[in-house]
Amino acid sequence: IAHEVVGLFCMILLTLTALVANIVVMVIILKTPLFRKFIFVCHLCVVNLLSAIFLMPLGIIASSSCFNWVIYSIAECKAVIFLNICFISASILTISIISVERYYYIVHPLRYEVKMTIRLAVAGVIFIWVKSVLITVLALVAWPHGNGATSASRCTVYWSPGAHKKVFVILFSITCFILPTIIILAVYSSIYRVARTASLQQAPVPAQAVAPRHRCDSITSQVTILTARILMLPRLIPDRLLGSNKAILTLVLIVGQFLCCWLPFFAFHLHSSVTVGTVGGGHGEMVVTWIAYSSFAVNPFFYGLLNRQIREELARLRRSCLNHPLGQELCLSISEASVQENFLQFLQ
Repeated sequence: IAHEVVGLFCMILLTLTALVANIVVMVIILKTPLFRKFIFVCHLCVVNLLSAIFLMPLGIIASSSCFNWVIYSIAECKAVIFLNICFISASILTISIISVERYYYIVHPLRYEVKMTIRLAVAGVIFIWVKSVLITVLALVAWPHGNGATSASRCTVYWSPGAHKKVFVILFSITCFILPTIIILAVYSSIYRVARTASLQQAPVPAQAVAPRHRCDSITSQVTILTARILMLPRLIPDRLLGSNKAILTLVLIVGQFLCCWLPFFAFHLHSSVTVGTVGGGHGEMVVTWIAYSSFAVNPFFYGLLNRQIREELARLRRSCLNHPLGQELCLSISEASVQENFLQFLQ
């Protein structure tokens, strides 16, 4: 009983966190005109919010023994499976497009400013939903028909056993996890190489150490200049290493969060579908499903609130709501910093 209560509390807490965090990031993006450039981040928040409204409550019903009395008809179970596959596909595809977009406005900023238009962004959003719906329709093609019923806990992809299920799970894993993972790893590796090259090329040596204003041949002056140069060298190397380590840490967090949330989910379903005699469902499926659902609550922090501009706007709105005077440090105009500069500074 205790572990049931703890599990139910964690699921409700994740759902509330996803609701609040995604709404906050969406309001900030839509409130400030400059933040319209974050259209894919806003779209990710929309997908996460829809998942928190529909998927996560349905997941609570399917995962908790308190709702064993809930029975789905075949049509209702199809609707639940449709929402699961569609929202999961849309979320992962949006994350992939965000990574590609970041690559272009850091590595090719001029090309990004020219080609990244509202029309292209809308086309990207339409592509995400069309692909997600097509994948979901493919999953439901050979689903059972009739007037049967099943309990909420048994309404999963394993409800339709057979060769069709295996083909779908393999195709679903390739298109919605393996390919996006390759894209994300390749893109962020390229971003890291650019950030590392830029940090190694910058050597902030003071002008006094490189070119002293007054030429003096005295032994004392030469010793002073030489000492200053020697003391500066140990300081440069840690600065470069620190910038490189920050870039590594940032990229590891972004990629690691994606893999931690989705790798167990797809590995479990892929293994269960290709292994002969394996029956899906049960406690293992519930665990990997909620690990995947945690992505809906974590995404607004990694792709929204970690952004300096969004944090500053959030602090401004919070202080404005509390009727506190804004500090001088928050009076910096948002328009002074571009999206490209923000993320590059965040990496370095």
